[in-house]
Amino acid sequence: MNVEGLNPSQRDLSSPPPVMPWREFADWIRMGDRHDVVWGWIRNGYIPHEKVGKYVLVNVALFTSQLMEKEMPL
Repeated sequence: MNVEGLNPSQRDLSSPPPVMPWREFADWIRMGDRHDVVWGWIRNGYIPHEKVGKYVLVNVALFTSQLMEKEMPL
């Protein structure tokens, strides 16, 4: 895939980092105005995460893999 012609937001989606802070993740999935919802998803185990010290990081690589494994209806 050629990412040169993509705008910055499309480029970010084409190669996400393996982990990111949970608030940045909320902004990245366009839920920046609903951080409480994303935190609830993390707290309830819907989104894979790791705690490193006092920081909570979303495991974007694992989450993407889990989503890709699910059957997508046509």
